[in-house]
Amino acid sequence: MLSLNPVFLVDLEEEMFGIEDIILILAVALLLFGSNKLPEMARSLGKATGEFKKAQMQTETELKQMVKPLDDKDEKIHNLAAEMGLDTRNKSNEQLIEEIRSKIRSNEVLKT
Repeated sequence: MLSLNPVFLVDLEEEMFGIEDIILILAVALLLFGSNKLPEMARSLGKATGEFKKAQMQTETELKQMVKPLDDKDEKIHNLAAEMGLDTRNKSNEQLIEEIRSKIRSNEVLKT
């Protein structure tokens, strides 16, 4: 199957690296770094890959927590603020509570 890119016609079913390519890369690495350095470099690469995956999973977890639906208390605070005509976008619960309090106080002052 060929891509439709007019600049490059690439066979998409072709593997990125074959066995011969991997053997050639390993042979060049052996010549460049020596047999003593290769295990150390592989270990470092493995650790770096593990740390990257750990950071990726941690970031995904944090994003899921940020996107999770508001719990019941948060939802009530947001609904009350919206009913009172307050802008709820990008505000924490503490900010909304403070704005609700000030609006209630200003309404009490107007009534007296």
